[in-house]
Amino acid sequence: MKQQYSGWRKSTHSVPDSTCVEVGRSFHGTIGVRDTKEGGTGPILDFTPREWAAFMQALRSADS
Repeated sequence: MKQQYSGWRKSTHSVPDSTCVEVGRSFHGTIGVRDTKEGGTGPILDFTPREWAAFMQALRSADS
C-alpha cells in the first residue's frame, strides 16, 4: 500500500533554488524522503521512526 505523506520540508542544508531532498510524514507515522528533482512524482524512501532515528544518528556521527 502506498503511503500518503504531508508536510514536506526541505533540508536546512539545501542550497536555495537548487535540488535537494525533502522529508514528509505519513498519517501512520512513517517518514518519507524524496528528491526534489522529480517534482514530487519520484520514488519515496520509507523509514519507520526507529529507522529514521538510526539514520539521523549515523549522519551526525559521520559529521563528527
